[in-house]
Amino acid sequence: MKTYKLGHTGIEVTELCFGALPMGPMQKNLDVEYGASIIARALKAGINFVDTAQSYKTYLPIKKAMDATGIVPVIASKSNVPEYNDMQNAVYEALELLGLDKIDIFHLHAARGDKNLFKIRAGALKALVDLKEKGKIKAAGVASHSAEVISLAAEVKELDIVFPLVNFKGMGIIGGTLPDMEKAIVKCRDAGKGIYLMKVLAGGNLLEDYNKALLYARSLGNYPIAMGMVSEEEVDYNLSYFNSKDTSGFSNPTLKGSSKRYQVVQRACLSCGKCIETCASSAITMINEKAFINNEKCIMCGYCVPGCPSLSIRPV
Repeated sequence: MKTYKLGHTGIEVTELCFGALPMGPMQKNLDVEYGASIIARALKAGINFVDTAQSYKTYLPIKKAMDATGIVPVIASKSNVPEYNDMQNAVYEALELLGLDKIDIFHLHAARGDKNLFKIRAGALKALVDLKEKGKIKAAGVASHSAEVISLAAEVKELDIVFPLVNFKGMGIIGGTLPDMEKAIVKCRDAGKGIYLMKVLAGGNLLEDYNKALLYARSLGNYPIAMGMVSEEEVDYNLSYFNSKDTSGFSNPTLKGSSKRYQVVQRACLSCGKCIETCASSAITMINEKAFINNEKCIMCGYCVPGCPSLSIRPV
């Protein structure tokens, strides 16, 4: 499999990054042991890059996979907290739960960020800078669905890495259009930032266009691609694709359990609107005083699930 260096960090990773979001409680809520076995399969097959987050609650299966294989991959995590102490605590929590002395990448988790993000999160960013100086993290970054944020990140000298949302349909992009995001990625590249990509399949919406989606993502540059995986079948399929030298005739996958969407249980909805506040894709609206999810906009990130006080948003 191809490997790429992330900007000037010296961190070298496989083109295929294991995205841990879907196995957590926001989506599939896999049994920890089963989740660990899937990650272990990926590590043993050569994937050396795992992306997670404080809110994904997937540190435990990652640690179990590392313990089972003896392989310690490059790990990227993130937190959406804005203050210095809270971000410091988030990093130390990750280190403790993963059983590490140092984590490679830690991001400002800012799916819904705008032009004020780096002012609002100044304390959190300062914590990452200080922890980098202390040797607790190797690189600081920002993960966002916003073209505006990714563009601004190119000018923030404290940031080493960016993790933008991008796919050929532009699904899930906020703060601009698909061309805006493409320009922002080029701007970050020219500024020397390390880059890896998220949601190239738009959370599964583009699964039937798998080959087209991956060819588009690869056309943007030599960037690692994070792919959420919740079964050994998905791991094997993605490995087959990313290890292939000629993908021109590659067929689309037919993966069991890959189709999913979110639905609001209307009778349980409190009409509080908290899900609208947490949705990074503007996919949720109120209809007849109840939350409704537009599945043509939903990228199935699952951020709305823990934001619902009545637990009325369910994967189906």
